[in-house]
Amino acid sequence: MPPTPSASGQPRPAAVVNADIRALWRDPRVRLTAEGSARYERLIAEWAAAVRGEVVEAA
Repeated sequence: MPPTPSASGQPRPAAVVNADIRALWRDPRVRLTAEGSARYERLIAEWAAAVRGEVVEAA
């Protein structure tokens, strides 16, 4: 699933997406719901794309 762009159409910074991931899954001992798991997977894909984009920008 493609990453979710911000309202401006630009990808969100990796740090912002990481904060969303941490907020979603505060305690790793607790299992996420099906909906939470789906959101987690979307956020991970978005975070990975943001990291790749930030590396390309730095080069």
